[in-house]
Amino acid sequence: MNINTRALVAEAVGTFALVSAVCGSALFSAPSAGLVAVAFAVGLSVLAMAYAVGHISGGHFNPAVTLGLIAAGRFDSGRAIPYIVAQCVGGVVAAIIFYIILGGAVGGGKWNTFTAISNTYGGPGQFGLASAFLIEVVITALFLIVIVGATSRRAPAGFAPIAIGLALTLFHLVSIPVSNASLNPARSLATAIFGGVGAIGQLWVFWIAPILGAIIGGVVGRYLQEE
Repeated sequence: MNINTRALVAEAVGTFALVSAVCGSALFSAPSAGLVAVAFAVGLSVLAMAYAVGHISGGHFNPAVTLGLIAAGRFDSGRAIPYIVAQCVGGVVAAIIFYIILGGAVGGGKWNTFTAISNTYGGPGQFGLASAFLIEVVITALFLIVIVGATSRRAPAGFAPIAIGLALTLFHLVSIPVSNASLNPARSLATAIFGGVGAIGQLWVFWIAPILGAIIGGVVGRYLQEE
């Protein structure tokens, strides 16, 4: 096991960018532009950071992706914990910064709260636990199948970040109305810290479901790619 410090910093920076995209678009743009703005912000952030630092760390930016790539035989399990810690740190720092920015909002504008952008279920106008859990498993599994396939040796070189970023946009369009679209435990942790006791109490779903889906997707992707 060889932990490259630059790889950990790259994972923190990439996850920082992803959670910044979530917070910025969901807090400030979504009230007027809708969920499409959030979906594209997240997808574009991952596309950009995959090109910027993906060659340093692999461009996971997500604990579920790290564990899914282990299941796919693409990543050393001994490096998982440092990667996951780095991802969570990057995400939480982004949430702290946007919490401070939100605190400076002047009255009269349309802004969301951290409670509104956190991953939750079962409240008024929301889907229940079973629906939220199932969609997180399914879309994260599909996401890992895309990642494993797009980064396969037989895939066209250089296009993986585009496929991954567009897939993430698609999966957010599908799942934001159901679960606020996690697919990423670090993202869920970051917003839940400021989302209140309800978001914290339901955080377990948005760790277990994406990780379960990622492992399933990693195994399926490994089988499909004959690796």
